[in-house]
Amino acid sequence: MPSSLYPMPRAVLGPTNTGKTWYALERMLGHASGMFGFPLRLLARENYERAVARLGPSRVALITGEEKIIPPQASYFLCTVEAMPLDRSVDFLAVDEVQLAADPERGHVFTDRVLNARGRQETLLLGAETARRVLEAMLPGLNVTVRERLSRLSWAGQKKVTRLPRRSAVVAFSAAEVYRLAELIRSQR
Repeated sequence: MPSSLYPMPRAVLGPTNTGKTWYALERMLGHASGMFGFPLRLLARENYERAVARLGPSRVALITGEEKIIPPQASYFLCTVEAMPLDRSVDFLAVDEVQLAADPERGHVFTDRVLNARGRQETLLLGAETARRVLEAMLPGLNVTVRERLSRLSWAGQKKVTRLPRRSAVVAFSAAEVYRLAELIRSQR
C-alpha cells in the first residue's frame, strides 16, 4: 500500500541520550506489531534483547546483514535500516538516526525509509535536530517533537579503564574496538 495512505509520520528529534530510542521501543511494544530500523547492528541486537526479555523469543525477530533470527510467529522486527523487511505490514514503524539520510554511502536507504516506510497506525522518525529542516521539506506538515537532554555529557579526557567512574560512556569507532573495550571493561570489574 502506498505510504500516502498511512498516517503522517511524527519526528522525535534531539541530541544523544534524550530517550528517543527508549520512547520509540515503548511505543512499538504498545502496538500489536512493529518494526524498528537502526543504523548499527549492535543497536538492533541490544534492542532485540530488550524486546525478547519482555515478550519472549517467539514474538521478536532480529534482522541485520549478519544475523537473521525470525521466529514463525514474530510480530516485532528489530533490524538494521538496510535489512528492514518492508514487504511486511506492521502497526508501528520507527527509523532511528534519520539524519543519516545525508550520508554519502547509506543516505539513499535512510531517505527511502523516511519517504516510503510506514506503520499502519504510527510511524516515528528519530534523529538529531539538525535533520529537522530536511524532514519538514520532504514531509510537509510533519509533527516534530524536540527532546532536551536531562543530564550533561562532558569529555573527561583520556582515562584508564580502571579509573572510569561508574556510569561512564566509552566511545569507540569500530566494531572490533567496541568488542575489545567491552572485554577489557568486563575483565576489570
